[in-house]
Amino acid sequence: METQSYESHSKLVPLYHFLAFGILAVNFIWTVYSTIRDFSISALIASATAFALLLLFFYTRVFPLGVQDRLIRLEERLRLSELLPDDLKPRALELSANQLVGMRFASDGELPELARKVLDEGITDRGEIKKLIKTWRPDLERI
Repeated sequence: METQSYESHSKLVPLYHFLAFGILAVNFIWTVYSTIRDFSISALIASATAFALLLLFFYTRVFPLGVQDRLIRLEERLRLSELLPDDLKPRALELSANQLVGMRFASDGELPELARKVLDEGITDRGEIKKLIKTWRPDLERI
């Protein structure tokens, strides 16, 4: 099993994050420049289309991340129902989506105490929660 940590868990896809975005950004800048330099309805439509492509690029990433977070929330609630001690199980419903997403990398042995700490201290930042994890449970199947 590959190892994973807070520093190495994010996933970048160079062709998507750099190449595709770069091309769309340059296209948008060029069409806006062209529209300002030589205004016409065609140039305005080209600028609007370039902007729409940037929006499409952005939402093509944001919408699936929202679905992924919903799945993580479900998966973590199931895991918590199996791993939390009886005194903590009723409080599991208090955990927000951000808290659950932050805790998903915690090992099974570490999860109950991490959940207690997150609930008791009101920690809501995903990154802060991930930094508290000592034994990282890798998620190597993310898209």
